[in-house]
Amino acid sequence: MARYTGADCKLCRREKTKLFLKGSKCESAKCPIEIRPYPPGEHGRGRPKESEYQLQLREKQKTRRIYGVLEKQFHNYYEEAASKTGKSGEVLLQILESRLDNVVYRAGFAQSRDAARQQVRHGHFLVNGKKVDIPSYRVREHDIIEVRENKRGLMPYEVARATAGERTVPAWLGVVPDKLRVLVHQLPVRQQIDTQVQEQLIVEYYSK
Repeated sequence: MARYTGADCKLCRREKTKLFLKGSKCESAKCPIEIRPYPPGEHGRGRPKESEYQLQLREKQKTRRIYGVLEKQFHNYYEEAASKTGKSGEVLLQILESRLDNVVYRAGFAQSRDAARQQVRHGHFLVNGKKVDIPSYRVREHDIIEVRENKRGLMPYEVARATAGERTVPAWLGVVPDKLRVLVHQLPVRQQIDTQVQEQLIVEYYSK
C-alpha cells in the first residue's frame, strides 16, 4: 500500500503549523517548527504572499497530511462527500474522522495517527468482534472497537491505560480504558471535530 515515507516534520514546516504527526515530540521544545517556523528549502524564508489558489491548495494539502491520506484517496473522499446531502466540506471531515486509524488515535490508544495506522495494519483491533487490519476502514454508528486480547499487554496499550483521561476524547466516541474498548455513539458533526482546517477552501479548490 502506498504511503508517505518522508520526514513528517517537513510537512508541518511546509504548512507553517503543527499537524501533530509525531505524537509527544510535537508538544516539546524539540519540535522543528518551534526552531524553524518557516517552510523548508533554500527559499523557505522568502516566499511571497500566497494567492487565493495557493491558499486553497495549502488547505487541501494540510488536511490530507493531518489524516495521512494520499492524493488519489483524498480526492475520492471529496467526490463521495460532494455526492451526499449536506455541506461537502463537513461531510468530507466526517469521512476522514470515521477512518479506523483516526478513531484509534482519537481514543488515546496511539500517540499519533501514524502509530495508530501501524497498529491497525498489524491486526491489533477487532470491530464488532472481527479482526480488521485496514486503516481506512470506516466505522459506523454503534460500532464497538477493541484491542485484541493477546495484544493488550503491549506498551502502547499499557500507556493508554495509565494516561486515560489526560487526552480529551471527542463526544461522539465513548472509551472504556480498562477494557481498551471504544464505542461509536454516532458519526461526528462539525462542532465535534477539532481539526483546525477551513474545509470551505477545500471545496473551492475542487470546484474550479
